[in-house]
Amino acid sequence: MNRQTYIQLQNITKSFGTVVANSKIDLSVHKGEIHALLGENGSGKSTLMNVLSGIYTPDSGSIIIDGREVCFKSPADSIAMGIGMVHQHFKLVEVLSAKENIIIGQKGNFFINQKRLSEQIGKLARKLGLDIDPDKKVYNMSVGEKQTVEILKVLYRGAEILILDEPTAVLTPQETQKLFDIMRKMREMGCAVIIITHKLNEVMEISDRITVLRKGEAVATLDKSATNINELTELMVGRPVDLSIKRLENQKKETILKVSNLTLVDDDNVKVLQNVSFDLSKGEILGVAGVAGSGQKELCEAIAGLYEVYSGDIRYEGESLVGKTPREIIKKGVSMSFIPEDRLGMGLVASMDIVDNLLLKDYQNHKGFLIDRKPLKEKAEQLVKRLDIKTPGVNHPVKQLSGGNIQKVLLGRELDSNPHLLITAYPVRGLDIGASYTIYDLLNEQKAKDVAILYIGEDLDVLMELCDRIMVLCNGEITGIVDAAKVTKEELGLMMAGVCLEKIKGGSSYA
Repeated sequence: MNRQTYIQLQNITKSFGTVVANSKIDLSVHKGEIHALLGENGSGKSTLMNVLSGIYTPDSGSIIIDGREVCFKSPADSIAMGIGMVHQHFKLVEVLSAKENIIIGQKGNFFINQKRLSEQIGKLARKLGLDIDPDKKVYNMSVGEKQTVEILKVLYRGAEILILDEPTAVLTPQETQKLFDIMRKMREMGCAVIIITHKLNEVMEISDRITVLRKGEAVATLDKSATNINELTELMVGRPVDLSIKRLENQKKETILKVSNLTLVDDDNVKVLQNVSFDLSKGEILGVAGVAGSGQKELCEAIAGLYEVYSGDIRYEGESLVGKTPREIIKKGVSMSFIPEDRLGMGLVASMDIVDNLLLKDYQNHKGFLIDRKPLKEKAEQLVKRLDIKTPGVNHPVKQLSGGNIQKVLLGRELDSNPHLLITAYPVRGLDIGASYTIYDLLNEQKAKDVAILYIGEDLDVLMELCDRIMVLCNGEITGIVDAAKVTKEELGLMMAGVCLEKIKGGSSYA
C-alpha cells in the first residue's frame, strides 16, 4: 500500500454556538487507503467530514490536500479538489436516468452527446467492475444500484477522495460485498476512501486504518491489524462494553397476533404488501428483514390502524383489528414504537418537552379536566436517567435534542406503557453502540414479561442474535420465515433479494 499522505486535517475546530463539535482534531489519510471513522452519536464524525467536503467552514485549523493547503468555502471547492461524498440518504432525481443523474449540475452538459456519455460511464463502470445500465431510471433501481450511481457520480467528476457515510445501512449482505469490492478497486487505483459506519465487523473487514472520535476529539488512530472490536468499542465509549446480545429462550406460548393474507395498496393502487401471513406468540421476538421499501413501514402502520387494509385480516388475541382506530387498538394493549425517518413527524411533537410528549400517550387515562403533571415529570426524569438521554432537563423541547436522544424518548415512552404487543421499527437507527445495547436489553426485558415483539431492523447480525424467528420481505411479499439461530447471513441476503426459501439449498433454516 502506498503510504504517501494525501489528506491532512490539522487542529480542526468547529463549534455551533456553545457546542464544540470538533476540538483540535488531527487526521491523516494516505493514498491507496481505506480509512474508517468511528465514534458515538455526537462524537463529531459527520461534522468533520462536512468540513472536508466543504459543507462547513472550520473555526480554526488547516486542510491540506496532496501537500497543498486549501480553504473550502463551498462543496464546489471541495469537488474541484477531487473530493466526493456519498451521503447516507441518496441525492438522486428519481425520474431521471443513471447518466442524467451523473452529469446533473455540471457545466457544459446541455448539448452533450448521449452516446458518448453512455460510453464514458460504461468505461468507468467496467474499470471498477460494475454492471450498470446508464439509461435505467432511478425509480426502477434497487438500493444497491442507486448507491452505485452515487459513487459513479462523484468519480465521473474526477474525485480521488471518496467519503461514504453509513454506506451499508440499507444494503443486503451481497450488495455490501459488491460495495466492498468497489472500495478495494478504488484503493488499488490509488484513491483515498473514508468510511463512516457503526458496524464494527465491517470496519474490521474493509479498513486499513481506523480513527476513533469521542466527544469531539480524536482519541486514537490504529492499524486494523493491531486492534480488535472490543478495544475499538472501549475507545468509542470510554469504558468496556459487553458486546454479546442474549437471546432469551422462547417457550412456545399462545399466539397473540395472527396476520392472514394481508394485502395493502397505495394511492396509485399499487400493492405494497401482498398476501402476507404470519403469527406472533407471547414472549417471542419476530424479526423482519428486508431492503428499504419492501413493505415494512406499511405493515407496522396497518397493525397500528394507521394504514387502510385492502384485503386480509389482522387478529389480536382472536379479535380482528381491521377497521379499528389507532386509539381503539392502543386500548387493547397494542403499543407501537415505529421510528420513521422523520421522528418528529409521526412519533413526537417537536415543540413540546419530554413531559408533554409522555402526556400525549397518557392523557386519555386521566379523569377530569385537570391533569396532575407531577407523576409525569417524575416518570420523565426516570426515563432520562434509565436511557441516558442527554438533555438540559425534562422541560427542554425535544426538537433541540440530537436524533439519537429523540429516538430514546420515543422508544422509552412506548416501553413505559406496559404493552402486550410491541411493534418496533429501526429502534437503534442513529444510536451509538452503547445506547443500542441498552435498547436490546430493554427489549429482552419486555420479552421476559411475555410481551410479543415485532422487531424491524437493518443489522442482520443483530436480527440473528436477538430474534427467535426472522421474516424476510421483498417487494411486499414474504420470501421466508426462518429460525434465527439456524439461518445464515447469505441465506437472508438471498431472500432479501427475492429468492424464496424453498429454492435455497439445504432447507436447514426453516422455522
